Parts: sequence; C-alpha cells; structure tokens
Amino acid sequence: MTSLTVDLLEIPKIQTIEITDDTLSVDLSDGRTIAVPLAWYPRLLHGSVEERNSWRLIGSGDGIHWNQLDEDVSVKNIILGQSSAESQKSFQRWLNERQAKG
Repeated sequence: MTSLTVDLLEIPKIQTIEITDDTLSVDLSDGRTIAVPLAWYPRLLHGSVEERNSWRLIGSGDGIHWNQLDEDVSVKNIILGQSSAESQKSFQRWLNERQAKG
C-alpha cells in the first residue's frame, strides 16, 4: 500500500489571485490553481468588489492580506481546505462596525 505524504516544508507560493462573487482562486508556484468558496472567509464575502480587489501578497507569497477588510488568508490554509477561524462573535462585531460607518 502506498500512502501520500505532504512535505509542508515546501509549500508553494501564491503567484496571483482571482475573486468572483462566490470564489477565491489562487494560482500557485507549482502550477496548481486552487479555488475555495468565498463563504469560507466572511469578511471577503461581505466586502465590496473594490475592497476584495485591494489585496497584496505577504510573506513572499505565503499569504494574502486585505487591508480594508482586515483579513489575512494563508496559502497553507487554502491548500489544507481550512476556512476562517474567526469566531462568530468577532465577525459580528466587525460587521456591526461596518454597518455603523456605512
């Protein structure tokens, strides 16, 4: 029996991203493109198109940062299929503050 192992010491880097109304897609340095539901990241889901498109790579491609949404997503979490770990209470506080400003 063969088993698949993942060498987490050689995690590929994010090259570029694309965001639609319901998907976050990342192109990786190893040639893969991985798409995950935007619903995994509620701040992105509730952000405007302008806010979602205002991102920058961090850690030389280890992650993505959205300053206006105060959101960070790592390539490791995308590869492992892990959604946002933000608590519902924290997210609701952020959403309430947004609505009060808007």
